[in-house]
Formats: sequence, structure tokens, C-alpha cells
Amino acid sequence: MRVVIVTESFPPDVNGVAHCALQTARHLVDRGHAPLVVAPAPAPGNKAAASMAPCPVVHVPSLPLPGYPQVRVALPSRRLAAALIQHRPDIVHLASPFVLGVRGMAAAARLGIPAVAVYQTDLAGYARTYMGAGEAAAWRRIRSVHSAADLTLVPSSASMNDLEAHGVPRLKLWARGVDTARFRPELRDEKLRREIAPNGEVIVGYVGRLAPEKHIELLSGVCGLAGVKVVIVGDGPSQPALAEALPGAVFLGRRGGDDLARIFASFDIFAHTGPFETFCQTVQEAMASGVPVVAPAAGGPLDLVDHGRTGLLVPPRDADAVRNAVRSLVADPALRAAYGAAGHATVEGRTWAAIGDQLIGHYGDVLAARRAVVAA
Repeated sequence: MRVVIVTESFPPDVNGVAHCALQTARHLVDRGHAPLVVAPAPAPGNKAAASMAPCPVVHVPSLPLPGYPQVRVALPSRRLAAALIQHRPDIVHLASPFVLGVRGMAAAARLGIPAVAVYQTDLAGYARTYMGAGEAAAWRRIRSVHSAADLTLVPSSASMNDLEAHGVPRLKLWARGVDTARFRPELRDEKLRREIAPNGEVIVGYVGRLAPEKHIELLSGVCGLAGVKVVIVGDGPSQPALAEALPGAVFLGRRGGDDLARIFASFDIFAHTGPFETFCQTVQEAMASGVPVVAPAAGGPLDLVDHGRTGLLVPPRDADAVRNAVRSLVADPALRAAYGAAGHATVEGRTWAAIGDQLIGHYGDVLAARRAVVAA
């Protein structure tokens, strides 16, 4: 099968859309298919991009998003349509379509190529966070592009409910995998723990982009708990403000690969604060690492965290609730261990290979439906 993956983000970017697109391309190659990726060009001079790709990548000219240079937005270009014509795909995969993906959907429609759209980003929530308005316009755009797709895959039941409520048709659930070979409890590193928490503090970690929509400032109360060390992994535009809002926190910057897995396993508690997660991959990575989770009862974490068994769900954007949930786990090492073990067991079968095979099955269903229409 020949597939063109049109994605709004791709490594060296570090985010859920980029990671999922990379894993999708890898799995297609592993299964003998022929993917091609079309993505915004990385920042000039970033040579890491080519080495990370398992298949050819067509880079479309891009500019950094004002105020958030780590995110690049594709500019209008003929390269996308040319890539589709040259690669002759059986299907087009649109990863979190909003700018480049909208053009990809239009090009696929002109060429008569079936398209699968993957909903991954709560753009309406982002509009509310960054602009204080524009939520309705964001939903109109989401509804327009996803309604044009043969199938939209959603990562969680909360996303399914949102899209159904806004009139998006032809939806199926498709979750995300986790690298259980990389993220595992055995990587817990006592030397690293002593470096981060020299007085033997309980380590509460956050991993992700440091951006306003993540509401990491909600961990301020956790910083005030006795015997606790807050550790922040990631980068982004909110870092200077967070350095002031989270006194005593350790900022480790962006980490990846085995280094990130070692850090995850060395946490005692993983705390996520963002209320706009359509899935929340870092929650799965924490669970695979045997770490109990505190997360908002919103979006993807509702499916991932079994409250009272693998972690604790708290009201969104409630700093007191976050602090109190963390405090209860800090006080009970046995409960932390039980939650961590249950979380690890829960995600053991959620490999990217299993999730990738589900995706290929969805491709097959779309192609079969198109053939049936043509035959009729």
C-alpha cells in the first residue's frame, strides 16, 4: 500500500502529532508498505530531521508561529500536490489537519484519493487559551476538513463526544501506542534521583511542552509541599514564567529517547495539568514506567487513568485539587507502588505495532468502501 502522510508536525519537533506521525511511518515501513511524509520544513540548520525519518520526507516551506517559534506553520506551496501526484498513493493520511492538512485534503479530493483524517489537537481549546475567542471559528474549520475525509480517527472517548456534538461524521476510535520496551520501571536510576533530590524528596515530575495551554503553573502548590521536589522536563515559551511560578522546581529542559525513559522511571509521581489533551501520550509513558499519575478529569486522561487504581483524576484547572492529590500519594508509598504496578500492567499490550495494525485495518476499510462505491 502506498500512503502519503500529511502532518502539521514531524521530528525534530517534539509533540504528540510529530511522534504519532513518526511511529505511523515506521510501522508502515515495517509492514512492507511505502509511506511518504509531507511536513512543514524544520528551522534552518536543523540537520536532525533527515536522520530521524524512516521514509522519504517532502518539506514544505514554513515559518515559526509568532510567539511560539518551536511550532512551524506551512506556507502555501506546490510541493504538496506534486508529492501526491508523484507518489501515487492509495490513501492519504492527514495528521491533525488544520493548515497543511486542509490543503492535503483538498488535493486528495481533486485527485480522487481517499483520505483518513486523524484528530489529535483541541484547536478550539487552544483558540480559547491564546486568543480568548475564535472557538466557534476553530470548530467550523475542524468540521469542514474532517467532514470531507472518508474517515476520522479519534484518540479518546472525550474527543469522540466533542466531534459528534459538533456534527463531524464517520468517526472511529483509534488510540495511541506506547514504547513499552523503552519506557519501563527497571530504568529507575538512584544516582539521578540523588542528583535531583539530594535530600531524598519524593519526586513529582511533569513532561511536555511548556506552553500556556498546559497550565503547568497549577503545580505551584505542589512546590510548597514538605519533602517534595518538582521536576519539569520540556521547553517552550512559558519557561521563564514557570521558573518564577514554581519556586524550587528543577528544570531539565527537553529530553528524549533512553534519557527521557530513565527520567520517567525515576519519578515517584507523574503530574499532568493540561485540560485540553485529546489523548496525553506522556500519561501512557508514565504508566509504562510504573509511575502513578495525577491528571485532570478531562479529555484523553479520562480514558487512560483508572481513578483509584492507576492514579488520581482531579477537577481541571484546580491547583488545590492537584496539590491535595499529590499530597495523598506522597504520604502513602504503598499506594504509589500499587498504582504504578497497575498502570504498568494496563499499558503492556498497547504497543505501537498493535496500534499500527489497527490503523492499517482502518485504511483497508476505507479502500474497500471506495471500491464498493465505484462498483455500484
